[in-house]
Parts: sequence; structure tokens; C-alpha cells
Amino acid sequence: MLAQLPPALQSLHLPLRVKLWDGNQFDLGPSPQVTILVKEPQLITQLTHPNLNELGSAFVEGKLELEGDIGEVIRVCDELSEALLSDEDDTQPARTAHDKATDAEAISYHYDLSNEFYQLWLDPDMAYSCAYFKEPDNTLAQAQQDKFDHLCRKLRLQAGDYLLDVGCGWGGLARFAAREYGAKVFGITLSKEQLKLGRQRVKEEGLADKVDLQILDYRDLPQDGRFDKVVSVGMFEHVGHANLELYCQRLFGAVREGGLVMNHGITAKHVDGRPVGRGAGDFIDRYVFPHGELPHISMISARICEAGLEVVDVESLRLHYAKTLNHWSENLENQLHRAAALVPEKTLRIWRLYLAGCAYAFSKGWINLHQILAVKPYADGHHDLPWTREDLYR
Repeated sequence: MLAQLPPALQSLHLPLRVKLWDGNQFDLGPSPQVTILVKEPQLITQLTHPNLNELGSAFVEGKLELEGDIGEVIRVCDELSEALLSDEDDTQPARTAHDKATDAEAISYHYDLSNEFYQLWLDPDMAYSCAYFKEPDNTLAQAQQDKFDHLCRKLRLQAGDYLLDVGCGWGGLARFAAREYGAKVFGITLSKEQLKLGRQRVKEEGLADKVDLQILDYRDLPQDGRFDKVVSVGMFEHVGHANLELYCQRLFGAVREGGLVMNHGITAKHVDGRPVGRGAGDFIDRYVFPHGELPHISMISARICEAGLEVVDVESLRLHYAKTLNHWSENLENQLHRAAALVPEKTLRIWRLYLAGCAYAFSKGWINLHQILAVKPYADGHHDLPWTREDLYR
């Protein structure tokens, strides 16, 4: 006897084909663009309440296959989920205690995967953060260089400035700041693989006298105000809500009076930081960023101010990140054969869903990206920032 689809699925009208383990197949609408191949009978009932975490997990574990353009797969699966589930889950997420060991383990899980794997789909400088598209059709490589420049200009970086780069990655921004602006840079990371390649590139570019990259936890930063400027890109998402106050205090203590601090990172849609996307956030926490927590912009801004810094400029780059992630996803899809030789099949499945899914999430407004510029005022309250933003765009 051939298996049948539940009535809840048969009533939908989506560009989706469902193939069952027995060879039977059903089109849920005209001209299917995406196919879900169900390998196990028990997954049929799961399709009647298609939480995106559960769908993604089934794909990662090889219990079902997803066929079609990966961007269309994400869009159609979200429409399937939206049609059968309530839009939001107001359940408060469990918060994790973030100590040094926990954070180091989480960073290693994500970033020590394989430098060669990341090189397949990142730009040549391996900037693993939101790019800045001055023009929509700019290349990813150009947009990442423009992001570096945008950050340096906002920091009003000058030759001889001592810049702290918190979460320096493979050192692309650190090298740019030293090479193009004449800054001296101290960069910190918890990833041994990033550090190894980052130091190699610093040496190859002849910047060893200007750029020093080290393994260091932000909690161990010197608190003597030795840095003129501080930049943190794509790092505070790993800090955790409970440690945001300490994180901001450490940045305050590291920068001199009159110095600037730039925090560039992903922010939550909801003020309480609960995940969105009918399980999409749970999938990322489980498979991609263990213990990652996204604060709302109001939360991180409050912590910055409570630490003694003054927020002077905020910019959303949400659509820039959607475009960045689309570039990354397309690059990976074009290199699947090579990627399969570098990482396990399960890992590759995770990253295909992650990159395409995050591009979709940013485009839908489920999450945001904010650059928050703050200053450490002098004792009498003044600072040296220009009166307008004109200098940023000359």
C-alpha cells in the first residue's frame, strides 16, 4: 500500500514536491521548485508541524533530502512552516553561563573548523562579518575592503594610533588598519586556527612591526587605558547576556579618555532577545553557534552607556548582511565538491542551511546588524569628535 500525505499538507498550494520513501510523490502546487525527499515514515507527521529547527535537523542527520536552489529551499520551507505553525514562539530561551572554558570551546567548535573551508567562500582577506556595499553590484571583495575603511573612518583612525581589535579573526581588519592608516594594532582571538593563518599573513605583508595578534580572552584585557581606539567586529554575539556588562566594562577600561569604541555585531529583533523564525534560531544555537546569544540594540546600548561610554552614532547594516550572506552562500554552493573533501558531510549540510538561512533571516528582518560608535569622554565631559558626519563621506 502506497503512503499518503496528511490532509494538512494536501490542502497547501506551494511550489513544493514531496517524495516519499516508497517512490510515491505529491506536488503541493504547480511547477514545483523544491523537493523534500522523506526517507523515514515517521517524518511524515513532522511535516504537519514543520518547525524549521526540526526540518533542518532532519536534513543535517540525513533523514530527509532537500533538492533545488538552496535559497529557494529556505524560502519554500519557511512558507511551509508559516502555513502550518503560528508565526512566533514567545518561549523565553534558556540562558547559558559563559565562562572562559565554555566560550573557548564554542569558538573552537565554530572557527577552528578548517581555514581551507572558509577560504572557499569568503573574500580573499577572509572577512567573516557583514560587508559594506557602497553600490549594490559591488563585488564581495570590494565590499569587505569598504567595510574595513568604513570602520576606520568612523573611528577617525590616524597614523600612530594604537588600535585594539577584539575578535580579530584572520586579521584582515588589523592588517588594513596598519597598512592603509598607519595604525599600530593589537588583535585578540580565541581561535588557534585563525591565529595561525592571521600571523602568517601579517608576516607575508611585512607588517610584523605594526600588528600583534594573540590568543586572549576579552576578560583579560589590560585595564590601563592604553589603546586610542577599540573595534569589535562580530564578537559580542558570543559574550552572552549575563556578561554584556562585564564586556562593556572591559572595553571602557582598555581605551584612553577621549578614545573611541566601535561595536559591530548582530542584534535581536525582540527586546528580550528571544529567537525568531519558528525554530531557525534554535537550529543555529544547536549546530552553528553554541551558546551564542543576540541582545537587542537597546540592551547592548544600555550596557555600553552604563560602563561609562557615550553612544554617539548607530547605523543598521541589515540589508548589507543579507547581501553578504547571499554571496557567501552562492560561493559555497559553487564549491560543494571541494568543500566535501575538507569537512564531513554533516558539517557541510549545516553550513549550506546556515548561510542561506541567515541570508533569508536578515532579508526578512528577523535579525539585524548594528554598528554602534561610542566615546570615552574626558573628565569634564567633552570629546574630540567632529560636529557632523561629513568627514565620513568625503
